[in-house]
Amino acid sequence: MAKKTTKNYRSKIAETVHEGVSGMHQLGLVDKKTMREFDLRCLTAVDDLSASDIQALREREGVSQAVLARCLNLTTGQISQLERGAKNARGATLKLLCLIEQKGLEVVL
Repeated sequence: MAKKTTKNYRSKIAETVHEGVSGMHQLGLVDKKTMREFDLRCLTAVDDLSASDIQALREREGVSQAVLARCLNLTTGQISQLERGAKNARGATLKLLCLIEQKGLEVVL
């Protein structure tokens, strides 16, 4: 039996379409290239966020740097560096910030 992974979809419709196409892929009816295209269309996008975007996002959510740091499993100093532009958000941190931007802080609580 295949291991099920958690994926974050753009919408409930995108999730349904993606699951259908994924099933067709498992049956050999959809090739890998088409499956990757559906992944890109259905899963949440990760866009670069500027320092001011990150600060505005935190302020929009009404939390301190310490609270945001705790939600992202970072230090307050790392949040400060992101907001000053001394470092850029990458990987899982960037993905979580994009999810917070799209759906609010409660998605990571």
